[in-house]
Amino acid sequence: MTPVARQVIIGLDVGTTGVKAVGFGLGSSWRTLAVRQYPLLRPAPGQEVQDPAVIVAAASAALSECVASIGTAEVVAVSLSAAMHGLMALDADLRPITPLVTWADGRAGEEAADLARQPTALDLQQSTGTPIHPMTPMAKLVWFRHHDPTTWKAARWWAGLKDYLLLWLTGTLATEVSSASGTGLLEVPTRAWSPLALSTSGVDPSRLPEILATTDVLALDRHVAATVGLPAGTPVAVGAADGPLANLGTGAITPGVAGLSLGTSGAIRLAVEGPHPDRHGRLFCYALTDSLWVVGGAVSNGGEVLRWADGMLGAGSPVGADGPPPQGEMTHQPTGPIAESSDGLVMLPFLFPERAPLWDRDLAGAYLGLRHHHSAPHFRRAAMEGVCLQMRFLLERIDEFYPVASIRATGGAFGSALWRDLMAAALDRPMTVIGDEDGTALGAAALGLLALGAVPSLEQALTALGGVSTGAPAAVAAEQVAAFADLRHDIARLLGALARTADVGTAAVRVEP
Repeated sequence: MTPVARQVIIGLDVGTTGVKAVGFGLGSSWRTLAVRQYPLLRPAPGQEVQDPAVIVAAASAALSECVASIGTAEVVAVSLSAAMHGLMALDADLRPITPLVTWADGRAGEEAADLARQPTALDLQQSTGTPIHPMTPMAKLVWFRHHDPTTWKAARWWAGLKDYLLLWLTGTLATEVSSASGTGLLEVPTRAWSPLALSTSGVDPSRLPEILATTDVLALDRHVAATVGLPAGTPVAVGAADGPLANLGTGAITPGVAGLSLGTSGAIRLAVEGPHPDRHGRLFCYALTDSLWVVGGAVSNGGEVLRWADGMLGAGSPVGADGPPPQGEMTHQPTGPIAESSDGLVMLPFLFPERAPLWDRDLAGAYLGLRHHHSAPHFRRAAMEGVCLQMRFLLERIDEFYPVASIRATGGAFGSALWRDLMAAALDRPMTVIGDEDGTALGAAALGLLALGAVPSLEQALTALGGVSTGAPAAVAAEQVAAFADLRHDIARLLGALARTADVGTAAVRVEP
């Protein structure tokens, strides 16, 4: 099939559970999409890893399919997006000697807790823009140094997912400032590896990749080019991390307009000019370009909570199941019936070590208010409501620093009208759902056009790619908003009680009386 456009740019979006390769026609709304999925592996309790070879194979297959569907049009570049916070060790020959330890991996919990107690903790968070948490590569490095000295000594390089993908595509081991800003190792003011973070983690800077700008361009390796069907030397825009690119892809890059994404995890981000780290260390501050950053937070427990509930209730594959991800994993939509009301059943959805706004790796999930009449549909409904409420607590934290007037939402979960309506009711804010699931890939493609010098601004890049496709505002029922308000107060009081009895870090959850 030949596209309407003569030129196409490919946004390659490599996420937690799958990869999308999306071709965008320049000067038209033409698009083509190829998708591949892969599993999140759990070799031991608290460990969430992936096989780098499996990810690369999936990315190669998706890219090959996308190129084949483009036909005779010129591919002007491939622009890359990748999930944040992963860490892997490479040997001197640039071969992996560990799996990719993902953002969801909790093995560095004790190390993160110890780092948070140090006198330098606040300085570290403010200078890097990254809250201290087991998700960060900095905490993971401390874990390897303490618990796996063999790997620590054998590792010539420590790299993230984006770094390894750039190595595969171009033969160059490098990172970029956006992905680096999520490691806990980047000194935000200087855009260089932080001396304080390096000394804290114990890693030598010579073992970390070079930091490029998100608008730098490399060349496609000839072997990869032959495999995927592109000319050798095709420009590869290094791109940015998936979180900031999701904001760009939804058009949420103006003051007061927040981008919300809901997939395996969830996040809310607001674009700001220049880095503005939260002085309390509760919100992250990650780069999109050198001058445009995003402030916000991510919850570890997003759509995956519903998939877990479906699996436990017999309507899907449970978390930790072997084999490829089931159909629908990337969409995180319900596979069983949902009750019209949770009828007093409440879920605290802390299956993975929680990030924003609580930043507490020990806070465990629970169902509360259980009665004999509750059935599987109530459990699913409570799981969805619990996720939506955590996003509301996060939004309130952002509001304390940067008031949010409206929401632009994206993610596979919003293929479900119920997810859309529940989220809008919980946030109680005008929310528009982007009309497709390609927002992050669109952000990558737009940043790629800017990197090529084809457009003078990100806004014009989005226009050149056909603009952001939006749907109607999510429906909000007044009774559902009121129900969420009552539930919000109940959960906040419960979390406050947990904080008093178990030293849970819930100071970020504030509810007006």
